[in-house]
Amino acid sequence: MALFNRVESTRKPADAVVDQTILAGDGWMYDLEPGQVLRIVDLEGNQAADTLFFDADHPEDHYSAVATIAGQGNIYLSTGSVLRSESGKPLATIVADTCGRHDTLGGSCSAQSNTVRYAHDKQHMHNCRDTFMLQLAERGQGYSKRDLAPNVNFFMNVPVTPEGGLQFADGVSSPGAYVELQAAGRTTVLISNCPQLNNPCNAYNPTPIRLLIWDS
Repeated sequence: MALFNRVESTRKPADAVVDQTILAGDGWMYDLEPGQVLRIVDLEGNQAADTLFFDADHPEDHYSAVATIAGQGNIYLSTGSVLRSESGKPLATIVADTCGRHDTLGGSCSAQSNTVRYAHDKQHMHNCRDTFMLQLAERGQGYSKRDLAPNVNFFMNVPVTPEGGLQFADGVSSPGAYVELQAAGRTTVLISNCPQLNNPCNAYNPTPIRLLIWDS
């Protein structure tokens, strides 16, 4: 199930219409217009960018890990992967990727998962689910926790064991690695830049990401 389809982009940061840095633990929510391209940059390497996608006009039709995995026949994402919604509709396509593999199975950290995976005294720690909920609350428009589907973990390394279990392993990303996605239609992007301090996905050191957007 390995997938290392590294393709560099010709897009220049100076031409981007949006250029924003998101600190570890912070969130971001944005509506991409059809054809726009979003680049997510792992500035210092091994950072996990937990990301969800929604049809902006029909938010209930959100990203589906099952439809995406079935459509491409692979549990990992890289250049050429089409991210699909619950209805099977394409939301975005990865058009460039210098990391080579991204996780679709590990999900987002939460207060509850922190206690199960690590220890009960970790429950208070900042987590991606809380960041997602904060962004949805600020957006309004009827979004709720029902809209939090299993997400993509860009740059995160979650190998699957022969027995079918998941391992949260050292990252495979490097400083400056990026992934670019082109919106198929009006697509809402929701990101939690993971603050996780308890597993090696980010070398126990959460760091910022950079987001750039180009018009079609």
